[in-house]
Amino acid sequence: MAVKIVRQPNKIALLGVPTSAAAMSAGHEGAPAALRAAGLIDRLRSIGCEVSDLGDDPIQVYQPDEESPRARNVPRVLTALETLKPRIEQAVKSGALPLILSGDCSVVLATIAGARRYFRHVSLIYMDRDADLNTPATTSSGCVDGMVISHVIGRGAAELVRFWGEPPLVREPDLALFGVDRLEPGEEEALRRAPLRVYRAADVQRMGGAAAAEAAIERVHGSGHEFVLHFDVDVIAGFQATNNPGTSGLRLDEVRAALAVFAKQKHLAAIDVSAYNPAKDPDGSGAKLIIDLLAGVLTERLEALKPAVPAESATVAAAASSGSEMAIPPAAPGEAWSSESLEGEAESTEAASEPPAGEQPKTSGEAEDSHS
Repeated sequence: MAVKIVRQPNKIALLGVPTSAAAMSAGHEGAPAALRAAGLIDRLRSIGCEVSDLGDDPIQVYQPDEESPRARNVPRVLTALETLKPRIEQAVKSGALPLILSGDCSVVLATIAGARRYFRHVSLIYMDRDADLNTPATTSSGCVDGMVISHVIGRGAAELVRFWGEPPLVREPDLALFGVDRLEPGEEEALRRAPLRVYRAADVQRMGGAAAAEAAIERVHGSGHEFVLHFDVDVIAGFQATNNPGTSGLRLDEVRAALAVFAKQKHLAAIDVSAYNPAKDPDGSGAKLIIDLLAGVLTERLEALKPAVPAESATVAAAASSGSEMAIPPAAPGEAWSSESLEGEAESTEAASEPPAGEQPKTSGEAEDSHS
């Protein structure tokens, strides 16, 4: 059944995912609470954003897992993903931009899956110092956080690949790794064989943050269909409030310029901010830096999307769609159409427009959704 998603650029749906289950130590699970306490919501409201705080999922903390040395804590990781996915779906449906404050990077799997309930094509910009292309066969630590991209493209731990019923979550040509500065031997080999676009830190510095970001958007077709932006704060050279800081990598100004380009795209479906560890930020300077970055780039987003322009009609389908096409009416200004058919039941737009006997027609702008 058709669902009309009315995009509202000034609205933010804030979701907290306090998890360190995929990491190799605790700490990341404190990120959502710490960023709220540091004033993130007030700051976003001060720049003109209407913020709906949707609260936090249950905490999932890393625990030693010697029984699964090739992929540790997978059940906890799956619990976090399964809890988050329907919340992402509701946030996307609301027309707000989901802003996910996550602990470890595995959360991006649920972010993409939630967006794909409404959009057939979802690309990924993965802004991270690490490529996260290990697999259970190549890892030296069993750290699931280091396998995230492998899971996204359908090559990681079986339980996490199957999290999306029809892998891959994102096709390799629709994915860009941005700011990579650390690669393990197995990841280097994977990149030689995969059609992934990689913008290493050195490439971004040579091109400039904004130009490299524009190239990445073009590469993943971000100007034509929805994409998720994953921002791991360890991509910032010298940022210490994270588990695996580094001295090389992208300068803060390069990160800011790239984030601004990504944020200004009308097809940005969600932003996932990960890997901040408040336990390593005793004076709160790391939280302040993250908040300043987000406020700055979202201010640019508001300015860029302020003019009322007609949204493109999105020929999209739900995650479990049978693949059949529907006739979707043109979108009105500020609206985008999606289709939901999680059980494979596509209805004609004529039938969808006629309420069942005894029901009143829905008001203008109300989403049609058989799975509310």
